[in-house]
Amino acid sequence: MSFLTPEPRKIEEGAAEIASGARLIPRITIQAFCENSQTAQLVESAIHDRRMSKVALTTHNGGLDGAVETYKSNPTPNLVIIETTLQPAEISRELERLAEVCDASTRLVVLGHVNDVMLYRELIRSGVSEYIVLPATSQTIVGAITELFASDGAAPIGRTVGFVSAKGGAGGSTIAHNVAWMVSQTLRQDSLIVDMDLAFGTAGLNFNQDPPHGLADALLANQKVDQTMLDRLMSKAANHINLLTAPVTLDQTYDFEEREFEGIIEMCQASMPVVVLDIPHSWSAWVRHTLATIDEVVIVAEPDLANLRNAKNLSDTIKALRPTESAPSLVLNKVGLPRRPEISASEFANSIECQLLGQVPFDAALFGTAANNGQMIAEVSANNKINEVFRAVGLHVTGRQAPGGAGKSSGLKMPSFLKKRA
Repeated sequence: MSFLTPEPRKIEEGAAEIASGARLIPRITIQAFCENSQTAQLVESAIHDRRMSKVALTTHNGGLDGAVETYKSNPTPNLVIIETTLQPAEISRELERLAEVCDASTRLVVLGHVNDVMLYRELIRSGVSEYIVLPATSQTIVGAITELFASDGAAPIGRTVGFVSAKGGAGGSTIAHNVAWMVSQTLRQDSLIVDMDLAFGTAGLNFNQDPPHGLADALLANQKVDQTMLDRLMSKAANHINLLTAPVTLDQTYDFEEREFEGIIEMCQASMPVVVLDIPHSWSAWVRHTLATIDEVVIVAEPDLANLRNAKNLSDTIKALRPTESAPSLVLNKVGLPRRPEISASEFANSIECQLLGQVPFDAALFGTAANNGQMIAEVSANNKINEVFRAVGLHVTGRQAPGGAGKSSGLKMPSFLKKRA
């Protein structure tokens, strides 16, 4: 029996077609006390889940005894995870010892080796936040922590989708903008395009917009930026489509720290159901961190050898950065370029081990006209079959074809065994 199977939750009204982004766990400290090295490795692997990006997690040896000795002279964290190999009759008695040295606000998750529903009910009644039967997965542990600390009543978090080119000129920005347009117009959902190529971005050009402010203003404001300011910096390109444009000036360089964009993206998620990130073709700490922490990553590539090499490197790195998340997807662009030898779509996708979402044929006249007019492909040629590719990609990255949602809050009690010191 699984104790952590989440109940399906209805998607928030007003975003019924969009799978919401992951609920992030707030900045908390977690200490785990394990009796087996395999369990310690399991708990440590949970930190790679992007929901845990703000969490400080440490693991220790010694199980329940180790925790008791530690907290006799040290303060307790927000959450304690204990592995125990004790029999059911002994667990509750031993937890009383832990209660005597723990703060009242600390929560407890027990990892046990006995699959006993009566034990589970007894521990929950006594105030233990959750009991997980081993062996388990890191997703199970992260799910339990999410249920405890990510408020079910919190505002829905928008879904973040990043498009990155495997090679300069592969068309990642064009694909990103057209997919965002199709999501906004087909699903009638507010979408925000964040042009992260501050020096050479094209979102303003492609939507025939020249707003005086944009993403750079939000970044340069540092800690002063808030939701109200961010809303003012956004420009409306069309119904349901909004932009955070790049300044596209070279009067300064744009060197950012790893988490520089993190706060801005979180604020964007708070106000928009879909946030499309137009990520530049570069490799820096902030690009790496962004790719590791968003909901979906789409690699845009042309079907040639250089793109294949780069796409393979990107795919392998992104999978390593986010082992518990969905693998990156692939869109092939400029397929059928005259007189160019090309790698077949199936061979390309199989080589980089990514799902192929669509192929966009080369059409210089159509894309050139759209770019020169500051329009999307659907505006230039509404009945063109290329629009179906953008629509299919949009449905996939927004989760519409397989809608999902985080489970309901389990309503677990505050640990009553910890209230003895309150």
